[in-house]
Amino acid sequence: MQFLWFAFDNIAGKDIDISYILKFLWYTSLNVTPQALPIGVLLSSIMALGNLSENYEMAAIKSAGIPLKRFIRPLLFLTLIISAINFLFLNNIYPYASLKQKNLYFNMKKQQPALALIEGVFNTEIPGYSIYFDKKYGPEENLLKNVQIYDLSGGKKNNICITAKRGEITTLDGSKYMTVNLYDGYYYHDHTQEKRASKDKKKMPASSAKFDSHKININISSFSDNNLELEKYKEHFMMLNINQLHKRSDSLKITYNNYLTSKATEFFSKNNAKELYQKPDSLIQQNLEKNILNNFDLNAQVSITQSALINIKKPLTKIKSYKESYKTRRKRLNQFDFESHYRVAFSLSCLVLFFIGAPLGALIRKGGFGMPMVLAIVIFVIYFFINSLGRNIAEESSISSIFGGWLATLILLPFGIFLTRRATKGIGLVNFDKYTVPINKFFKRFKKTKTTL
Repeated sequence: MQFLWFAFDNIAGKDIDISYILKFLWYTSLNVTPQALPIGVLLSSIMALGNLSENYEMAAIKSAGIPLKRFIRPLLFLTLIISAINFLFLNNIYPYASLKQKNLYFNMKKQQPALALIEGVFNTEIPGYSIYFDKKYGPEENLLKNVQIYDLSGGKKNNICITAKRGEITTLDGSKYMTVNLYDGYYYHDHTQEKRASKDKKKMPASSAKFDSHKININISSFSDNNLELEKYKEHFMMLNINQLHKRSDSLKITYNNYLTSKATEFFSKNNAKELYQKPDSLIQQNLEKNILNNFDLNAQVSITQSALINIKKPLTKIKSYKESYKTRRKRLNQFDFESHYRVAFSLSCLVLFFIGAPLGALIRKGGFGMPMVLAIVIFVIYFFINSLGRNIAEESSISSIFGGWLATLILLPFGIFLTRRATKGIGLVNFDKYTVPINKFFKRFKKTKTTL
C-alpha cells in the first residue's frame, strides 16, 4: 500500500485511462502476494495456537495423549503446500507481474517527462539528449542537483556539454516542449568533431562559457504518443525466472571474467611486467649499499625518483578510473546470483515462520488480534530487515550471494527449532525457575541457620 501511495502521486491526473490504472493495481497485487503469504502464515499460526492455549483446549488435547507434533502435523502439510505455491508464484507469476508493472509504471510516468528521468544515471529517453543529475527533489520532483546535459541532436557525438549546479524542469500542459532552466554552470562546445576545414579547427578547436542561468527547450512530442503497453525493459533480475537467472548469470560471469582478463593483460603489457620478471637481477653480486639511491649522485637520484613516481602514478590512475566499472559489473552479477537463491529461500520462509509462530502461540497463550498481531509484525520486520541486510552486503561482495540469499533463513531457523522443542516439552517461553530456584535455595540456607541458632 505504501508503494501505491507514492505511485499514485506520479500517475494520478496524467490523462491515463482507468483500465491502465486497474492493470497497474492488479500487477502490484501479484507482486506483493509472495510477501503476504509468509506473514499470513505467521499471524494465523500464532492466533490459532494461541487461541487454543488461551481456552485450555491445548491442555485438553495433551491430556488425551495427543502430542503437539501430531496435532500440528496437518498444519505442517498445509504450510508445505503454501511454500510450494509461493515458490511457483515467485518463479513464474512474480517475474511476469514485475515485467508488466515496471514497464507500465515507467510508461505512465513518461506522460510527465520530469518524472521519467532517473537520478544517478545518464537518461537517453528524451531524443537528442543525454541527461545526468545527482539528485531529484522538490514537491513536484522537478528540481535537479549537479546536472550534466549532452546535446546529441543532429547526429552529434557529445559535441556540446552543459554542466550546472542546479536545474529546474517545467512543462506546460499540452505543450510539445520541456524547458530545462540551468543555474550556475558551464557551456562547452567541441568544434573538432564538426565538418569544418582543418585550418578552422586549429583556429578554434573548442569554445566555453560560464553562465548564471541558461534555458534549453527540448521537443518531447514523442512522449505524447507514448504506448503504455510497450515493454522496453525485459532483462531486469526481477523479471526473470530461476532458469533465466542462471543463464543470465553465466553469461555475465563470462563477460566479467573477460573484462578482468583484458584489463589485467593491458596492465601487464603496458608496465613491462614480462621484461621485469624475466630480467635477472645483476645487482646481487655487486658490492652496493642497501639503499639503492645512495649508489647514485644527487641529479641521478632526482631523475630516478621522478621516473619511478611517473611509472607508479600512471597505472594507479588507470586502476582508479576503472574502479567504478569493476564495482558496477560485479554488483550487477551479484544481483542475479542473489535473486536466484533468495527466491528459493523466501519460498521456504512460510515453513520457517510457521515453526516460529505455531509454538510461540502455544507458549504465550494469547489469541485474537492483540498480542499475536504485535508479535507477527515484530518477527516479520526482523525477517525483512535481515533479508535486506543480506541483499545489500551480498551486492557489495562483502559476503557470497548464496550466503546472502539464505541469511535470514539460517538465522531464524534455529530460533524456530528452539521454540518448537520448548512447546513440545511444555516448557514456558523463558524458564525463570532455572534462575530463581537456586537463588531461593541460597537464601533459605541462611534462614535455616539463623533459626537453629
